[in-house]
Amino acid sequence: MNLLRKSLLMFLISGITLSVSSQATKEPLKLTIAQAQAFALENNRTVRSAKIDVDIADKKVWETIAMGLPQLGLAANYQHQFVVPQLSFGPYLDLNSLPAGNVTKDDLLGAYKPSPAVSLGVKNNTTFDFTLSQLIFSGEYIVGLQATRVFKEMSEKTLIRTESQTKETVAGTYHLVLVLQENVILLHESLKVIDQTWGDMVKMNQQGLNEVTDIEQVRITRSNLQTMIASLESQKEMSVKLLKYQLGVDFAQPVELSDSLPAVLIAGNIQYLTEPQFNVRNSIDYQLVTNLGDVSALMLRREQSKILPTISAFYRHHEQLNTPSFNFAVKDLVGASLTLPIFSSGQRSAKVSQAKFDVEKSRLNIESAEQGLMMEYETALSSYQTAHSNFTTTKESMTLSKSVFDRTVIKFREGVASSFELTQSQNQFLSSETSHYAAVLTLLNAKAKLDRILTKY
Repeated sequence: MNLLRKSLLMFLISGITLSVSSQATKEPLKLTIAQAQAFALENNRTVRSAKIDVDIADKKVWETIAMGLPQLGLAANYQHQFVVPQLSFGPYLDLNSLPAGNVTKDDLLGAYKPSPAVSLGVKNNTTFDFTLSQLIFSGEYIVGLQATRVFKEMSEKTLIRTESQTKETVAGTYHLVLVLQENVILLHESLKVIDQTWGDMVKMNQQGLNEVTDIEQVRITRSNLQTMIASLESQKEMSVKLLKYQLGVDFAQPVELSDSLPAVLIAGNIQYLTEPQFNVRNSIDYQLVTNLGDVSALMLRREQSKILPTISAFYRHHEQLNTPSFNFAVKDLVGASLTLPIFSSGQRSAKVSQAKFDVEKSRLNIESAEQGLMMEYETALSSYQTAHSNFTTTKESMTLSKSVFDRTVIKFREGVASSFELTQSQNQFLSSETSHYAAVLTLLNAKAKLDRILTKY
C-alpha cells in the first residue's frame, strides 16, 4: 500500500513538473499592431460571441422561413378502457330453430333468442394521426420574413462594430505598452548616469573633496528614479496582461511586441493632419441606427397586417391498431381554415398608432445619430491635431531638458554645479519626459479612434 501511494505521488509530481515545464517552454507570440488586431478578431471572446450571434441570426431566418413551409406531424395515442360500452339490439327470431311442419305459438316464442351485445370500442387501442399542414397566406408571416432579414443584417453589423471597437482597444493597449517600455528604457539610461555620478561622488568624498549632503542628494535622486522605474515596470506588466486578455490568450502565454514606438510614430503621426473626408452614412453606428428605423417600420406594417386574413390548409390520416366493430372514425380528411379579425374595440387601431409614433421616434433618432457622429468626428479630428501639436512641443521640450540635465551632471562632477541644481534639472527632465510620453499616448490613441471612425463598411 505504501509503495502504491509513493508511486501515485511520484506520478502526480512528475505530471505537475511536465505541466510547468511545458508552460515554461511556450513559444512567445510575436505580433505587430496589425497582427495583434487580426489575432484579436479571431480569438477575442467578445468578437467570438458576436460571431455566434450572427450564426443564431442565420438559424432564426431559416426558422421563420420554415414556418411558411409544409409541416408534417405525427400524434400517437394509447388508451385503455376498464369497461367497454356495449350495444344490444334485443331478441331476434332464429328461423333455424323452428320445427318442420306446423309451427305453434310456443314454437315461435321459443325461437326468439337474445341478440349478442356489440362492443362500441376495444379495451386497448393505439391510434396514429398523420397531419400535413400548409400556411397559405398570412400578412404577419410576410412581414416576419422581412424582419428576419433586418435582424440578420443588424447582427452582422453589430459584429463589424465589435471588431472595430476591439481593434481600437487592442491598438490603445499596444501603444500603452510601447510607451511604458520606451519610458523605462530612457529612465534606465538616466539611472545609469546617476549611478555613475553617485559612485564618483562617493570616491570624491573619501578624498574629502565634497560634502556628505551632496552624496545624499544624489542618492535621493537615484532612489526616486528607481521608484519610478519599478512603478512603470509594474504598469507595463499589467498592460501586457490587459493586452493578452484583449487578444483572447492565456496569461501564461508570452507575448512580444514586434513594433517599436519610433516606427509607429513615423508610420502614422501625420496621417490626419490634412482633413480627411468623412461620410456619416459609411459609419457602422449610423447604419445600425438606420436598421432600428427599419425595425420600427416593420413593426408598423405588422400591426397593419393584422387586419388581413390568415389562411391555412391541412390533410390528416388516421390509423388504429385495434379497430372496433362499430368504427365511425374517418381515415382521411382534408380541410382549410380562415381567420379574419372583424372588430377589436379600437385595440388594433391603438397598436397601429403606437407603431407610427415609434417610426417617428426612429426618424428623430437617425437625425440625432447623424449629427452626433459628425460631432464625434470633428472632436476626434481636433483632438488628433491638438495631440500632434502637443507631441511636437513636448518632444522638443524633452530634448532640451535632457541636454540641460546632461550638462548639469557634467558640471556637478566638476564641482561647478550644486546638488540642488542637479536635482532641479533632473526633475525638469523627468517632468518633460512624462509630459512627452503622455502626449505620445494621446496622439496614438487619437489616431486609433480616427481609424475606427473613418473606416468604411
